[in-house]
Amino acid sequence: MSDFRFAIMGAANIANKFCDAVSRLDGVCVCAVASKSAERARAFAEKNGIASAYDDYEEMLKAEKPDAVYIAVTQNDHFRLSMLALDYRVPVLCEKAMFLTSKDAEIFFSRAESEGIFSMEAMWSRFLPAINTAKEWIAGGRIGDVVLADFGIGFAAENNPDSRYFSPALGGGAMYDITVYGYDILTWVLSRKVLSFSTNVVKGETGVDVTETTVLSMEGSVPAIIKSSLVTPMEERLVIFGTNGRIAIPIAHFAASAELYNRAGKLCEHYIDAVTENGFVYEIAETVRCVKEKLTESQVVPHSLTMETSRLYDSILEKLSV
Repeated sequence: MSDFRFAIMGAANIANKFCDAVSRLDGVCVCAVASKSAERARAFAEKNGIASAYDDYEEMLKAEKPDAVYIAVTQNDHFRLSMLALDYRVPVLCEKAMFLTSKDAEIFFSRAESEGIFSMEAMWSRFLPAINTAKEWIAGGRIGDVVLADFGIGFAAENNPDSRYFSPALGGGAMYDITVYGYDILTWVLSRKVLSFSTNVVKGETGVDVTETTVLSMEGSVPAIIKSSLVTPMEERLVIFGTNGRIAIPIAHFAASAELYNRAGKLCEHYIDAVTENGFVYEIAETVRCVKEKLTESQVVPHSLTMETSRLYDSILEKLSV
C-alpha cells in the first residue's frame, strides 16, 4: 500500500501525464479518478491502472478520503471543485489557471488558510532544473545586473470556438492558458516583485483574449515583456539580458536547457537537463511534502503568486468588456 493517495478530478489528457509522474515516485499512488462521464472515467482508470472510477466528484471524495486531489478539469470548474475539496478537508493541487478572478482566489485561499488545508496551483515549470539553473546564474551575478527580460509563448490552436482555448464558458483565453506561465516563470527566475503591469489585448471572435503583450515593471527598474498568442506559432523563448551577458531558455515552460552567453555574445555555458523525464514529478513531490508537514502553502508556488496572476486576469477581463 502506498502511503500517500491522490484522487484525480477530471479525465483530461493532462491527467495522463500526472499519472505517469506519480508512477515515478515512491510511496505515492493515484487511488481514484472522477469525471462527469462514467464511461470516460472507467476508460481513464483502466488505461492508467487506477482501482476506482466515479462519475460524481463528491461521491469520490466521500468514498476514497484521499490525501490530496489533483484537479484537471477545464478552468471554469476549478473554483467549484477546489471549494468542494475543502468541504471534505482534502488538500488541493489544481491546474493553472487555478482561478479565473481574484475574487474566487481570495475566497478560496482565505478559507483554505483559516482551516489549515494545503493548496497549490500546479505551476510545474517553477520546479524544473533548467529554470532553477538560470535562477542560480542570475543570483550569482553571471550576467551582471539584469536590465530586461523577454518571454515569448504561443501556438496556433485549432480554430474551434467550442474548444477550451476559445470558449468563454470553459474559461478560454491566452491569459489563463499561457500568459500565466510567463508571469510565474519570470517572477521566479528574476526573484523580483512586480510593481505594476500593463497589457495590450487582442479580443478574438468568441470574446476571449487570443493575443496579448504584457509589460511587467519589476523591482530594480527591470521591465519584463510577455508575448503570448493562441493564433500563431511563436518562437517560444525566454531571454534575460544583463550588463555582462544574457541567458536564453528555449520553450521556457518546458525548460529542458538553459544557455549562458557572455557580454561578447559567446556561449560560455550550456546546461542540459538529462535527468527529468516527466516534469510533473517535482510539483507532486512538493505537494506530498507540504501535506505531510502540515503546511498550508508551498514557498515555490505560494498563494500570493496565484493572487497576483488573478489580478492580472481581472485587468484583462476589464479590457475585454469594453
